[in-house]
Formats: sequence, structure tokens, C-alpha cells
Amino acid sequence: MADAPVAVAEKRLLDVKMGELPSWIFSRDLTPNGILAAIRRGHDRYYNKYVNVKKGGIGGVAMLLVGYVALSYIWEYDHIKHDRWRKYH
Repeated sequence: MADAPVAVAEKRLLDVKMGELPSWIFSRDLTPNGILAAIRRGHDRYYNKYVNVKKGGIGGVAMLLVGYVALSYIWEYDHIKHDRWRKYH
């Protein structure tokens, strides 16, 4: 039997079709508390999927560390680019 239809506002982003996307975006809670709650839900989902597992490895923490290193490199790239030793000036 088919599942009961779900309101567009209750769907996850990956479940939303292209035609429903504008109505889904406008149904989001864009207040500071809503944005903070969304960040908290994302953190909880990441933590429960990669860190808080029974047979966990270093994968989730390593992914977070690699993301931090890549982001810090991107932020400092202009400074690093000017510190290179060049043969020709």
C-alpha cells in the first residue's frame, strides 16, 4: 500500500521535487532560533551517524578534521600564496 502523502514543509531537502522547491524554501523557519535549531539538528544527525556508533572507527572524527584543515587552508590561501619563494619576481 502507498504511504500517506506528506506535506511539503515536512519533507527533507533530498525528498523535495524541483516543482515543490520554492514552496519548501518559503516554508522554512528563517528566524535566528529556526536557523540555530537547524544547525543543531544537523550536528546531532552527523554525531549520531559518524561518532556515536557501537562499532565506530576514526572515520567521522577524521572527516571533521580534514574538513577543518581544508577550510582553514582556503581561508589562508591568499596569505600562503604571497609567502612562496619564486625564482622570478
